[in-house]
Amino acid sequence: MIDQSRIRDAQSLLARYFGPTRIARAASLSSPGRDVFLKIETDLPTGSFKVRGAIYSLSVNLRRGALTSRVVCASTGNHGAAVAYAARLLGVPATIFLPDHPNPVKAARIRELGARLVESGVDLSAAIDAAHDYAARGGAFFLHDASDPEVPAGTATIGAEIVAALPDVDVIYVPMGDTALIRGVASAAKQHRASIRIVGVVAEQAPAYLLSWRSRELNAAVVETATCETIADGLAIRRPLAPNVAAIRELVDEVVAVSEQEMLDAIVWLRTREDLVAEPAGAAATAALRKSADAGARVSVALVTGCNIAPGLV
Repeated sequence: MIDQSRIRDAQSLLARYFGPTRIARAASLSSPGRDVFLKIETDLPTGSFKVRGAIYSLSVNLRRGALTSRVVCASTGNHGAAVAYAARLLGVPATIFLPDHPNPVKAARIRELGARLVESGVDLSAAIDAAHDYAARGGAFFLHDASDPEVPAGTATIGAEIVAALPDVDVIYVPMGDTALIRGVASAAKQHRASIRIVGVVAEQAPAYLLSWRSRELNAAVVETATCETIADGLAIRRPLAPNVAAIRELVDEVVAVSEQEMLDAIVWLRTREDLVAEPAGAAATAALRKSADAGARVSVALVTGCNIAPGLV
């Protein structure tokens, strides 16, 4: 659980750059006695929630003196763009490692923000290894959003905004990639009211964190998968981190998987019914909510986390 003082510090710092993001009632998903709201992160700089963690972490590490020259990160795109944006904002050179053949929209955004982009490896895990080696050789600060302790404090501001706007919220659906997002949102929400249900959403074709969350009954630390070949590059994780698995076992009430088609259908639904553009990972929470029974939930929230959709996907 992230301490409230750190969440308040993150809120204060991020308020210098942007205000709370929109929470909109989704008429097409609501019904009598059940209100569904969308927490829309796509209006943020770089079109994704990731700037919250990147700006906060880089700012804190600059303040501490841990970041003295340049920053390196690995990403499938949105975290890389967020780090590039935060680095430019704070006057720090950035090098971003992406897997080979990345989403061209996300790669272009990183280059436009002035960061150096390196394509390396078949997936995010391989890109992380390459970025870590590069940072170690050159003495750069490696901002690994899966393990960085400050990134979840940045994402916790999303949860704080939700409970401030909707204090009676019953359930929050959160896409679950490297888990920094859900750990932050859950920390803020459950400190408001412990009974708020947190539902993590993974891609069926990248189920490593789902399998690891379930395996607590077998006393297994983590469950890795051989591949994570999903259209939702933001959820494409095959190598969970043990501390993150331990955290979500404490903070997350349920984890569900959505199929490739369900995410594509949710993208179309959001665009045609709610006038929102979402990439697959950004639409995953909506996809999960659409197929959920959740009869007891009077107020539900689904996060729409990113809009950087690859050309021709739908």
